[in-house]
Amino acid sequence: MNDRLIELEVQNFRSLRKITVPLGPLNVLVGPNGAGKTNVLEVFRFLADVIRTDLEPALELRGGFDELVFWGGPKEPASFRIKLKATWTAHSSASAPDEYTLRVERRAQAERGPSLRRHETFQFNRPQEDERRSITVSGQRVSVESISRNRKTSQEHSLGIRRLSSGLSTLPRLSDDEGGDEVATVAERLASFRVFDVDVDRARRPSRFRRRSEVLEDDASNLAAFLVSLEGHGNAVLEQLVEDAKEVLPQLDGLSFEYPSRAASEVVVVLHERGLRRPTQLADASYGTIRLLGLLALLYDPEPPALTCIEEIDHGLHPQALELLVERLREASERTQFLIATHSPAFADRLKPGELLVCERLDDGSSAIPAIPEAKVKEIADSSDDLPLGRGWFSGALGGSL
Repeated sequence: MNDRLIELEVQNFRSLRKITVPLGPLNVLVGPNGAGKTNVLEVFRFLADVIRTDLEPALELRGGFDELVFWGGPKEPASFRIKLKATWTAHSSASAPDEYTLRVERRAQAERGPSLRRHETFQFNRPQEDERRSITVSGQRVSVESISRNRKTSQEHSLGIRRLSSGLSTLPRLSDDEGGDEVATVAERLASFRVFDVDVDRARRPSRFRRRSEVLEDDASNLAAFLVSLEGHGNAVLEQLVEDAKEVLPQLDGLSFEYPSRAASEVVVVLHERGLRRPTQLADASYGTIRLLGLLALLYDPEPPALTCIEEIDHGLHPQALELLVERLREASERTQFLIATHSPAFADRLKPGELLVCERLDDGSSAIPAIPEAKVKEIADSSDDLPLGRGWFSGALGGSL
């Protein structure tokens, strides 16, 4: 998968005072509570909300600027900044990536008190050889600059952007030549970001079955309807998912669906288990069984988003499920990227050095992510053949231990 996010840079966002995180297909954050793992995931949830609702509502949802800006140190920072590098647009590459930067700053105003402003920049390659396009949004002004080996041109627009609106929702109105298509591509990718967390109470309930191409909700609340939609997908996707579930749940013989209402507008998952006289509705299944089915549904999603974040992926699962999950994550990472947070040494034991991101909390309240570079992780792993990564992290050999 060449269409991916390759780096995240954050300054002054919650505990993320200053981090630069390289991102591959599968990225797993390990570290103790409070090390900043959740805050990394929150960066992507925030960006997705900016596209879906705009910048001001996304800030208000989180309690405003004061709740998001870094709390450490003697003085509150005047701004926070998020920068992404990716290969999303048609002419980008690892050596010449797309770049998107969002900075939100607070400025003092003598009469009206503090005021928030946003500053955004987009940089990407154009079809012309050696041409790089840069779009800057500041206040209500938009400037478009083209730089190539032989020339540099610039132009300015006033597109009526509100002070706290994101350019991602407005700039697609630019012409194709100015970069409207590229901005729309970046906005589409960011809007698709998913922070996935199975809500077991909601996932166990019947689902309203609306259409054959169901989109899995971020909390798996439509799990039953999504599984039904997989029935109609090619390559026996649902059958493969059930075989995986049977591997982890030895008592499971299979699953089927019931439609309580005559119009078939509602669907229920039914589990067939060895040794029982009658099938078990998902509502009566165990917590771990429902979480497992929710995660497998995510991993078999035929139309995944650009990035999927999962917090505490191992929560409620038997250790025998972890080997299978890591294997399926690697397979699914050919279609989407994963950013996962975990406390589980057993899960981390099954990872490769390039998949592990160790997180630490420093004395000044900031997060160090990654606390140890990939090359050093590989060096330590190579010198300790009998010490898997999870146990190496948990013992303190890789830092970020409890």
